[in-house]
Amino acid sequence: MRVILLFVWMFSAWGAFANHILIPMDASQSNHLKAYGVAYHALKKGYEIQWLLNYRGGSFVLPFDAEGRTECLLKGVSFEVIPPARLQSILAEIALPEVNADAVKLEKAPKIAVYSPKEKKPWDDAVTLAMTYAEIPYDVVYDSEIMDGRLKEYDWLHLHHEDFTGQMGKFYRNYRHMDWYRREEAANKQTAQKYGYAKISELKKAVVRKIRDFVANGGFMFAMCSATDTFDIALAAMEVDICDVMFDGDPADPNAQEKLDYSQTFAFKDFQLVMNPNVYEYSDIDVTETRKVGEKEDYFLLFDFSAKWDPVPTMLCQNHENMIKGFMGQTTAYKRSLIKSNVLIMGENKVAGEARYIHGEYGKGTWSFFGGHDPEDYQHFVGDPVTELDLHKQSAGYRLILNNILFPAAKKKQHKT
Repeated sequence: MRVILLFVWMFSAWGAFANHILIPMDASQSNHLKAYGVAYHALKKGYEIQWLLNYRGGSFVLPFDAEGRTECLLKGVSFEVIPPARLQSILAEIALPEVNADAVKLEKAPKIAVYSPKEKKPWDDAVTLAMTYAEIPYDVVYDSEIMDGRLKEYDWLHLHHEDFTGQMGKFYRNYRHMDWYRREEAANKQTAQKYGYAKISELKKAVVRKIRDFVANGGFMFAMCSATDTFDIALAAMEVDICDVMFDGDPADPNAQEKLDYSQTFAFKDFQLVMNPNVYEYSDIDVTETRKVGEKEDYFLLFDFSAKWDPVPTMLCQNHENMIKGFMGQTTAYKRSLIKSNVLIMGENKVAGEARYIHGEYGKGTWSFFGGHDPEDYQHFVGDPVTELDLHKQSAGYRLILNNILFPAAKKKQHKT
C-alpha cells in the first residue's frame, strides 16, 4: 500500500513539475471526439491552451492539472505529460519557416447555440450528436429566441437541418399527412402570427436577416445539409415569393427566378430554383440528384493550407486524415461553378466538380457550410436510428464539425484568411 501511495505521489509531483498535457490528434489518439470536450472544459476553467496546427493532427497543449489528467483517463483520451523543455522543443520545431505548422492560443470557451425546433424530429443532427458525445454544453434556440434578440448572448451558432425558404423542407409529397409534419407546420404558423407575419416564409426571412446580422456583428455560424443552401436562397429571395400555394396560401411569383438578388448571398451565385413542390430539391446548388459518384468512390479531399499564413482554414481542416469519406443529405455537396469567387473551398471532389466544405467572411464574422447530413451514416433516411458515436471515436468527418466549435476560442486577430 505504501508503495502504491508513493507512486501516486511521485507521479502527481512529476506531473505538476511537468507543467503541460499534450493531447495528440494524429492516428495515435484513441478518442478524437472526446478530446475536443477535454479542451473545451479546460477553457471553461479559465486555462489558456494551445492548438498546435498541423502538429500530429492538430494537437492540444493544456497546462498540467490533475483534474484534466483524470478527465482524459476517464474519457479514454490519449495524452502525454510533457516537461517544459519538451514543450519548448515542440514550439521551436513548428516555428521553423520550412515547417508547415504553428501554435494558436485558445483563450475563451465559446457560448454555443443550436438553431433547432423544440419538437422531436424523425432524424438527428450530427452537430448536436457531436457536442453531446464530447460533453460540450449548448443551448437550443429557435425562431422565437431569434426574433426576441437572444443571439447576442452567443458566440457560435449552428443551423440544424432546416429549410429557411418556408417550404417545410420540401417534404410535402411524402410526409404531409404525418403527425410530425402537421405539428411542425402548425407550430411555425403560430410563431409567424405571434410576430405579425401571415406566412411561414415571411417569418423565416425575418429569422435569416437576424442570423445574417449576428454574423455581420462578429458571430460565427456553422451550417450543414439543407440549412446551407436554403439560407442563401432565402437571402436571394428576400423580396420575392418562391413558395407555392400549399406552403403559404397563394401561388409563387411566376417571375421569381428573374427577381433573385445574388448580391445578398453568403456563398452562392447564379443558381436556378426548383419550384415544383413535389420535387425534393430547392435549387441546382445541390448535386444530390445529378451526381455520378458511387458510394465506394465517394470521398472528398481537404486542402492543405499554410498554418503560418492561413491559420483560419488550417484550424477548420485540422485532421488525422485529409481524404474524408463522403456522405449524403438532402443537400449533399455544392456545384462548384455556382460558388462565389471570394468563398474559400476547403474540401472538394475535384473530379466530380463538387465542393463539400466551404468558408467565408461576412462583416466582422465568419461562416462555414458543410454538405451532407451525418458523416458516419452514408445515407440517413427519415426515421433512421441515431448514430452511435462510441463506434466512431476517430471519425475524421465529425472532427471537421468539432473544429468549427473550437474555432471562436482562438484569438480574434487570427480570424482572417
